[in-house]
Amino acid sequence: QVQLQESGPGLVKPSQTLSLTCTVSGGSIIANYWSWIRRPPGKGLEWIGYITYGGTTYYSPSLKSRTSISRDTSKRQFTLQLSSVTPEDTAVYYCARGRPGEYDYWGQGTQVTVSS
Repeated sequence: QVQLQESGPGLVKPSQTLSLTCTVSGGSIIANYWSWIRRPPGKGLEWIGYITYGGTTYYSPSLKSRTSISRDTSKRQFTLQLSSVTPEDTAVYYCARGRPGEYDYWGQGTQVTVSS
């Protein structure tokens, strides 16, 4: 069974870089797409980006200039970095397997608050 677990700091100061890691157990981390999604308070899900099985990345146009997704297959992990954060980046962040509209496994989500 595939399981995903997000990890990272729950509090980030404005202008700093948010860094989260998703650890995958079960299944193949190489032969799949891996995504990051978030849900700001009181809002719907927002796609952040994903990395393909070949290592190519795709990002939401609204976040592209501040986002980087990478993968470490030896550790079975993929990571999200979001730079220059503001309070508007406060959200529950999720990792998931698949591309937008095709997610089949999700992590439980991790709350990240941007505040000084």
